[in-house]
Amino acid sequence: MKPYNPHELETRWQQAWDDQGINDVGARTDRPKRYVLEMFPYPSGDIHMGHVRNYTIGDVAARFARMKGFEVLHPMGWDAFGLPAENAAIKRKSHPATWTYRNIETQKASFRRMGFSYDWNRTVVACDPDYYRWGQWIFQKFWERGLVERRNSPVNWCPSCATVLANEQVIDGACWRCDSEVEKRDLTQWYLKITDYAQELLDDLDRLPGWPERVKQQQANWIGRSEGAEVDFILCDRDGNAPASPTDDDVITVFTTRADTLFGCSFFVLAPEYAGLADLVAGTSHEAEVMALVESAKKVSAVERAQGSVEKHGAFTGRYVMNPINGEKVPVWVADYVVADYGTGAVMAVPCGDQRDFEFARAYGLPIVPIILGEDDPLFERLKDERERVVVEVDWDAAYAAEGRLVQSGRFTGMRGGKHSEAEEAVVAELQAQGRGRRKVEFRLRDWLISRQRYWGNPIPAIHCPQCGVVPVPEADLPVTLPEDIDLAAGETLAEHEGFVRCTCPQCGADARRETDTMDTFTCSSWYFLRYTDPHNRQAPFSPQAANGWMPVDQYIGGIEHAILHLLYSRFFTKVLRDMGMLDFDEPFTNLLTQGMVLDERGDVMSKSKGNVIAPEDMIASYGADAVRAYILFMAPPDKELLWNEDGLAGLFKFLNRAWRMVYDLVGKAGDEALFSGSPVDDAALERLGATLVRERHRVVGKVEQDFERNNFNTAIAAMMELVNAVGDYLRAASFEQRARAGAADRDREVAETLVKLLAPIAPHMCEELWSDALGGTGSVHVQGWPAFDPDQAKADEVELAVQLNGKVRAKVVVAADAAEDAVRETALTALAAELDGRQVVKAIVVPGRLVNVVAK
Repeated sequence: MKPYNPHELETRWQQAWDDQGINDVGARTDRPKRYVLEMFPYPSGDIHMGHVRNYTIGDVAARFARMKGFEVLHPMGWDAFGLPAENAAIKRKSHPATWTYRNIETQKASFRRMGFSYDWNRTVVACDPDYYRWGQWIFQKFWERGLVERRNSPVNWCPSCATVLANEQVIDGACWRCDSEVEKRDLTQWYLKITDYAQELLDDLDRLPGWPERVKQQQANWIGRSEGAEVDFILCDRDGNAPASPTDDDVITVFTTRADTLFGCSFFVLAPEYAGLADLVAGTSHEAEVMALVESAKKVSAVERAQGSVEKHGAFTGRYVMNPINGEKVPVWVADYVVADYGTGAVMAVPCGDQRDFEFARAYGLPIVPIILGEDDPLFERLKDERERVVVEVDWDAAYAAEGRLVQSGRFTGMRGGKHSEAEEAVVAELQAQGRGRRKVEFRLRDWLISRQRYWGNPIPAIHCPQCGVVPVPEADLPVTLPEDIDLAAGETLAEHEGFVRCTCPQCGADARRETDTMDTFTCSSWYFLRYTDPHNRQAPFSPQAANGWMPVDQYIGGIEHAILHLLYSRFFTKVLRDMGMLDFDEPFTNLLTQGMVLDERGDVMSKSKGNVIAPEDMIASYGADAVRAYILFMAPPDKELLWNEDGLAGLFKFLNRAWRMVYDLVGKAGDEALFSGSPVDDAALERLGATLVRERHRVVGKVEQDFERNNFNTAIAAMMELVNAVGDYLRAASFEQRARAGAADRDREVAETLVKLLAPIAPHMCEELWSDALGGTGSVHVQGWPAFDPDQAKADEVELAVQLNGKVRAKVVVAADAAEDAVRETALTALAAELDGRQVVKAIVVPGRLVNVVAK
């Protein structure tokens, strides 16, 4: 038997697979399909153990599906635009493309060395003009459908990255990429109107049973649907008088889910970003204080402000609004705990029922008017019949946010209050009758800001003409390509590159300027999975026939950190492309596996910035790629965090060596490496061992198949280890010659083939060699059928049970697997006869398949 040498055989089989093209996929046929996809990586350098885990999971799923008879699409590409490449180029005085394509080749070589079964003919690289041309085309189709908007608004600005960020890219007030504190700036930017699909994006989460619940909940919370009402407050003039005939300019609208608390509105709050705030206070004695607060609010993240996790600051504007439900004048304040990203940027403050309003009222000495109380509150007895407001001093530690009965609320006093309550419905009906309110559904989700002020991204295909305004680049002129001669090291930007900027208007021929913002890189990753289905199409991003034939992705694999960003955006793109008639499905990913992070030995997430990344090269050099693949799958369930520890890698390598030797031994090719010790069993005992081995074979095949289908690869490997142990017991009992004389050759070969096929998705190189050399199989093991199993043959004829006496094991008995409980109990008591020695048996409890517990005194 030749020794197991992973370094020689792995590179040899990788070359053979390339030469044979066994991973290449042609056009769809009528066979059932399985589209297996891992999120494509950013080419930031060589791969690390996080990559190895993610892509090994996908490779095992793809190889298993092929053996199960599916036509499998398993492609790979690179999410190649973005700031890291640009910064690296600036640092190295190079070009981002040079750095990017060099890293792509490095990663591709590592993927090949790991034996991943990708169809390299379908590779997609986001910075390739053949790809980003179609990203520009899709942008223009969105534009034609009214889903693109350019507007001035407060945006998130990362001073370190020198670009704007979408709301989804601000994590706890910091940039998702560099962790710098995010600022607010007023800029004119490009948006994709994802809000047009907010309700469908929310509703269709219920159609994704194959997604983790926590991912769906994160998306639902981010979309944030609220049912309530819009309420119009009338702005008083600077003398505090309400206009006799208010116009639209006199109306400030708020959104509230608790219109029933309107009588408790004791002040009114505007966000620092509120559009009309500067005009509201211009020329007044309050202007300086208000504008100072506006400036200070820019230094606190919108997330912290909305969560109320920082000290609240405010300033009185000197203006008043009229409460439409009771005609009272309410002072208007500006406060940094209100943000413009949700609702209208204006809030009716009800400090008795909202904790943030309560804290602000306490800080600035504003009234707290109790208008909703629990019936067991002593204050309720005092106010339950009060329809008009009375002066009440409340000694509360917090707001009363629960449901209750209304007091001091005019004709609504006594009604039950709360969301969707009797009082809420009655107050909204009253406002509607006055023309000062209406039902409204509001979403937390905001339109997707895609403008980026950096070079290395997909150019936005628009032209600014002094006569025609903003016009799209003609489709025939796509792609708008990035200039290669830009001097990033000298600080040159697209906006300063005259060769790029200067152009003519496609409509009137006048001198014009090209748009210099590039698109958020998440636009590239929002449809790449569709391009894989038709990667060489030069007439369209993909043909509907190809996309509808392969999509949706059956198994998608990637990190939980993309729950909001990439996954939400991809769902949005899919729905728009469906509405364009290009797709006939609603959701891009049927099943989603969010693999756990790989942690270092201290429990920290591995990252290049922390310097704790572990590269796989050294381990491959010692043990081979198959052992690394098996070990990283065996260490933990794929959706759990993995605490990296190399100590067990040698054990997995030893397991693969055992399996290698046993396959050769089963078919009589082990030579001196055979396990037989020289003390043969009789033929009857050999037959019993053979029957046990067959039973184990069927049981393990069923277990591994079930585990693979559920992505439980660690328990699948554990089951394979159990089969290897059973094979070892069998081989040590009899030589090959004795087994051959007993007619066991066919059985032994079938067990050997089964073991190789089970291991093939995990250790593809080793199993290819075993299939070819030890078993003499034809073709690749990876195109063989998955081994069948019979559940009836997996059942044991007999089982061994432990027998406990007063909690301690005193004997073991073997009984028929289907023995009746009384018979099992009698056998156990017989085995304990000497131990009992006349003691009285109180009870004997049978735990089927495990033990018998006898209690005696």
